[in-house]
Amino acid sequence: MLRLFDTRSRQAEQVEPTRRGQLRVFSCGPPAYRYAHVGDLRTALLADLIRRAAHRHRLSVLVCRGSNDVGGLAADGQADAVGPRDGEVGNRRTDASQVYADALLADCSALNIRPPDYAPRASESMGLITDMIGELISGGRAYATAEGSVYFDARTFPGYGALSGNQPPATAADPQRRFDADWALWRGDRGGSDRGRDAREGGGLTWAAPWGPGVPSQDIACSAMSRHYLGDVIDIHAGGIDLRFPHHENERAQSDAAAGHEVVGHWVHGELVLFEGTKLPAAADPVLADPVLLGDLAQRGLDPLALRLAFLDHRYRERLDLTWPGLADADRALRGWREQVATWATHPSRPMSAPHVAEIADAFDDDLDTPAAIRVLRDLAATTEAPPGSKFETFAHVDQLFGLDLAREVGRTPTPAPAPAGAERLLAERAAARAEQDWASADRLTEELARRGVTVSDTPAGQHWTVERGR
Repeated sequence: MLRLFDTRSRQAEQVEPTRRGQLRVFSCGPPAYRYAHVGDLRTALLADLIRRAAHRHRLSVLVCRGSNDVGGLAADGQADAVGPRDGEVGNRRTDASQVYADALLADCSALNIRPPDYAPRASESMGLITDMIGELISGGRAYATAEGSVYFDARTFPGYGALSGNQPPATAADPQRRFDADWALWRGDRGGSDRGRDAREGGGLTWAAPWGPGVPSQDIACSAMSRHYLGDVIDIHAGGIDLRFPHHENERAQSDAAAGHEVVGHWVHGELVLFEGTKLPAAADPVLADPVLLGDLAQRGLDPLALRLAFLDHRYRERLDLTWPGLADADRALRGWREQVATWATHPSRPMSAPHVAEIADAFDDDLDTPAAIRVLRDLAATTEAPPGSKFETFAHVDQLFGLDLAREVGRTPTPAPAPAGAERLLAERAAARAEQDWASADRLTEELARRGVTVSDTPAGQHWTVERGR
């Protein structure tokens, strides 16, 4: 059975669904007011890998990915800095968030990340949010202030810190709080506003509530959405490690206080992603100049699934430093496998290699040990003991776990990579130099083409060239 590292218990635990035959998974989505960068997509991949591994055990999986698109509150009770940047899409916050949500779905599709069953937005869940806050107030776990704000009473949840080992962060002195560590569930709008008013100067939209108009925190939004769509018992809560504290600690306290029991069975966190040594923005720091997006790979001639392979080559709990050369290597490996699979497909079919299939399945079950699974694929591709037809059947079968489209080129004519800018002129100059027996110039042009990723060889029919992708 699938085992995952639980952040709360700090050990790998066997995942047993609380509902027979069905696993319920909640995942926090990336910030709603920017395009998802490659680090965000690694977090999205985590839920997809859990889903694929669970499907192998004949479990149905219900996935909910929430989106906080209302410009809610950070842990310190201040407005989150998640509004659209000047000059970006949309005239209203919810209009902009839909553009980014659509882009996220497109990126996930390109990475073979299956869409969630539910993708609620906080702006469309305000009744759920205010109902849950009302329950917490009625139960003595939260309190409203004369200013129209609502705070969670941190002293009523002694189990705080089980995920991170931290206590509620004491924020700046606020006369509305009973205790410095209490966090805001709702920030009242002192000026008052109508539901849905575009109050840009105040950080976003405001909504009506029994205790006064205002905006909810991102913590309570996730608690309310997860409860409505998945219920009071959730098997797995997945997310990036940057959300463990305080967001997930707050979310756990709120959800458990409302339900009267531990809601989440397993907390699973993926590590951060760097790009060429630079940390990508966390969910709490959504604005970064020129973050690396999935579309940047296409501009360099790389297959989007090269990013998925680069992710799979590292365990989800390992910090990952992506680089352009590393992604180019992943792209070459992926294309090489596809070419091999297409060649193997022309041979007579043979039974799958049961030992290789079992090793890959065991690696996925062992806390999603995808690097070990990738090593098994490489061993199978290199071995001379398995016939080509067996290799084809095995690669095609286990791709249900990997999601790399390994059989994509079967029956297709290979398409060469296009020549980079200026290469055709250099090739023509090289051909002319060889015709004139100017070997020094021909060698110099060969070296220049190599620097641009073009490899040239000479044949009786003339020069032949290939392009290294990702250059």
